[in-house]
Amino acid sequence: MISEQEILNASILIVDDQPSNVHLLEEMLSDAGYACIASTNDPYAVYALHQKNRYELILLDMQMPGMDGFQVMESLKQIETDGYLPVLVITAQPGHKLRALAAGAKDFVSKPFDLVEIQTRIHNMLEVRLLYKKLGNYNKMLEQEVQERTAELHASEARFRRLTELCSDWYWEQDKNGHFTMIYGPVLEMLGIRVNDTLGKTTEDQGACWNEAERELLEANLAARRPFLDFVYSRTKADGARQYLMVSGEPMFDLSGRFTGYRGIGKDVTESMCANKELSAD
Repeated sequence: MISEQEILNASILIVDDQPSNVHLLEEMLSDAGYACIASTNDPYAVYALHQKNRYELILLDMQMPGMDGFQVMESLKQIETDGYLPVLVITAQPGHKLRALAAGAKDFVSKPFDLVEIQTRIHNMLEVRLLYKKLGNYNKMLEQEVQERTAELHASEARFRRLTELCSDWYWEQDKNGHFTMIYGPVLEMLGIRVNDTLGKTTEDQGACWNEAERELLEANLAARRPFLDFVYSRTKADGARQYLMVSGEPMFDLSGRFTGYRGIGKDVTESMCANKELSAD
């Protein structure tokens, strides 16, 4: 909400070639409690004044010599690029009212002035203007916050990927049907696995033979949606060499508690497993 004090502290510019009209409006605004009032009798000066001060409201007479109110509004559009002209038109010509609104003015008052009417219109227009600016500032802050949060998420993802690379050979995610949706790392090349890009299904090279008991235990964990840590299983490759893999995984659930898939990390531990077996044999 906009407080009454914010409205009374709003900056106002009076533009009229008649000094008597300017004086009347200045007195009326001062008596109502407005504190930031400026004026000019020169329509050619309005552009520079508004560019410097960005008034919350411009009370603009339409009939002025040399440069009329419509031309002044056209010049102000170069400053107010968002399309909002904070202009309240003052005119004695009925035909100018609709034309002024079509040109971008937000409201109008007729000459001779009805002081109660003009005070009401000024107050209401300033309240709307200040709300408009406050909303714009809020949207900018929100946009900046979104950008900052997006940058943080990108940085967090980069750190996560780096940590995953340091502590494991790959990171993986599966959907609720067991299809791979994300893989970081060279696991596919290491195992000779091809993933169907459309379905996420895997196809292995011919000749590799997994330890079925170990695979069944791993698949039982997945089917039961149980987390598992440092689970080691093995396979015999096409060249007869033994390969050992260690994987950890956890089930994923959405906010309603519905299972959405698995995520985890994996590592080729063939070298360490073979070294342990040699030590045990000794």
